[in-house]
Amino acid sequence: MRAFVQIDLSAIAENIAEVRSRIDSTVLAVVKADAYGHGLIPVARTAIESGATWLGVALLEEAISLRDAGIEAPLLAWLTPPHEDFERALQLNIDLSVSSIELFEEILGCAGRLGIKPRLHFEVDTGMRRGGVLGEWTEFLQYALDNRERYSLVGLWSHFARADEPDSDFSSIQEESFHQKLVELNGAGLRPEIVHLSNSAAALTRQSAHLSMVRLGIAMYGLSPDVKEMGGASTFNLRPAMSIKAQLHLVKDAKAGDAVGYGGAEVLTHDTKLGVVAMGYSDGLPRSASNKVGVAFDGQRAALVGRISMDQCVVNLGPDSRAQAGDFVTVMGSEGYSIDEWAAAAQTINYEIVTRIASRVPRIYQLK
Repeated sequence: MRAFVQIDLSAIAENIAEVRSRIDSTVLAVVKADAYGHGLIPVARTAIESGATWLGVALLEEAISLRDAGIEAPLLAWLTPPHEDFERALQLNIDLSVSSIELFEEILGCAGRLGIKPRLHFEVDTGMRRGGVLGEWTEFLQYALDNRERYSLVGLWSHFARADEPDSDFSSIQEESFHQKLVELNGAGLRPEIVHLSNSAAALTRQSAHLSMVRLGIAMYGLSPDVKEMGGASTFNLRPAMSIKAQLHLVKDAKAGDAVGYGGAEVLTHDTKLGVVAMGYSDGLPRSASNKVGVAFDGQRAALVGRISMDQCVVNLGPDSRAQAGDFVTVMGSEGYSIDEWAAAAQTINYEIVTRIASRVPRIYQLK
């Protein structure tokens, strides 16, 4: 095995417990995008066993995979364009999010043919201008009223745009907008069972927005929603669940003045040992992080040298390194460079780093 992703499921359980200790709301564990690269089915099972009541995914196929795996917990899919397999979703008791009259009509039509009353969550746009009902809210509300016997209204929800900026006033504006929509919904006699607005950032910092349920995403995996604005994971007593290890394909002596990699992007300033790591950008390592981070071996950091290649990269092990071909190095993790350090080096966010690790890198699960 040339490289693998190690997932500590006990860290996920501990992170859920930590957030639950801070809130009085139900937790929906967000397991979209293959559980942020951590593995859909193992993480979903761990989340439910650790106190999350709901599961949430973006894509309907993700929800169907959870049901096919025998997971029966309440389950919401929210990114459902028209003409999806709503028949299968309804048969599998998957909750669906609706944010347009057209989608509402299509789901009700499918449900009518099956003789099933669908479980729906209305998404409203409170300021992000991404998903959710916006300008047609009045017409949407009337349609919901006219068809109230044909569905079960499970939830009303929206999404924060700037909850990871605790000093921003925009979240307060969104909260006010959300509560106004809830008042209008209730005033029309439509009362959702649950209301949910908070993502991880709001769950950690904005008690007023916890409501019935919080949607726990990045924090569940032990990462901060925004390192610069909110501080790192340790600020909230969270522990990263993912680490990555890769094998040294080759160790060789190199001389001062040698140019390394494509384009000779870096020239060695001293004699040293180079390690060729069997992992590259096709495995998910960001090429833009070349020369800025590295790996760890035997408690020592070894910086990247030259450009990250498709299947491999080169690191400077140092002239006295005891590393040999076949040894494993830590590419990301507590023993070396962190996920946040890789994100900073690539000028991106930790969400992207963990979700971009390719499926060809196997996931290994452990419980400490």
